[in-house]
Amino acid sequence: MTTILSPCSGRVITLDEVPDPVFAGRIVGPGVAIDPDRRAATVVAPISGRLVKVHPHAFVIAGADVAVLVHLGIDTVQLGGDGFTVHAAERTDITAGDPIVSWDPSVIEAGGRSPVVPIILLDVPAEAPVDAVCGPTATTGEHLLTWPAPRDSDGGTRHTG
Repeated sequence: MTTILSPCSGRVITLDEVPDPVFAGRIVGPGVAIDPDRRAATVVAPISGRLVKVHPHAFVIAGADVAVLVHLGIDTVQLGGDGFTVHAAERTDITAGDPIVSWDPSVIEAGGRSPVVPIILLDVPAEAPVDAVCGPTATTGEHLLTWPAPRDSDGGTRHTG
């Protein structure tokens, strides 16, 4: 099992609440999202593994059991990197909790974009159960998800968030 940490602090929301049809429709994959605190912050690696892709607004880490996409805000690719500072190099091995990108969600929101941060499990069936285990809010580096999701004693998936 892989422990997936919260890449940032904020309110945990479902993908259904993400204001983007691709993420809300789980077209990229299942996951959860964070409505981030509105202050400058450093986003951290949710898992250990290889940083296979990094852009100012998004990154992908391939771990032993799963790959995770972290997307900072909605339509932030249009900013061309403005407002983001990348701290890690693509194609390097990183440890969960390592700093990846700094940004200020309040600036993204002031520019008319949503600062919501989808955390997506890649190459996982869209219907796979993915639930936050931390509660209604998460703190950067806190245990957010477990993959695959733990099972109840009766064989069902535990839904905790």
